[in-house]
Amino acid sequence: MSNVPTQLKYLQSHEWLRDEGDGSVTIGITDHAQALLGDLVFVELPELGNKLQAGHECAVVESVKSASDVYSPVSGEVIAINELLVDAPETVNTDPYGAGWLCRVRLSADNDLAGLLDATSYTALLAEESH
Repeated sequence: MSNVPTQLKYLQSHEWLRDEGDGSVTIGITDHAQALLGDLVFVELPELGNKLQAGHECAVVESVKSASDVYSPVSGEVIAINELLVDAPETVNTDPYGAGWLCRVRLSADNDLAGLLDATSYTALLAEESH
């Protein structure tokens, strides 16, 4: 079973979000997503200052198997990107919830984090997918 930290929020498309408590969030892909993709060889990050729309593509991760779009769980402005991933994309495989984060976003006023999945709901989704 995949690692699903309880303090994070999730999308059905296997992205995670951590509320930083200062009007910003950190976004990445879940342990389940990185396991499905396999060894990552490239990560295309958004540019600083980009305006993201909830539910729209914000990054791309490529593995030896395939490329996959990463969707933003929220709307807002990109205020940080994980430069480490440019030279070490495999960090997402080894530490998807820590050093493998993708970007940090300053939330726009209209975001509703309550609409995202909690760890229990995401774990149930993973169980459904495995059947």
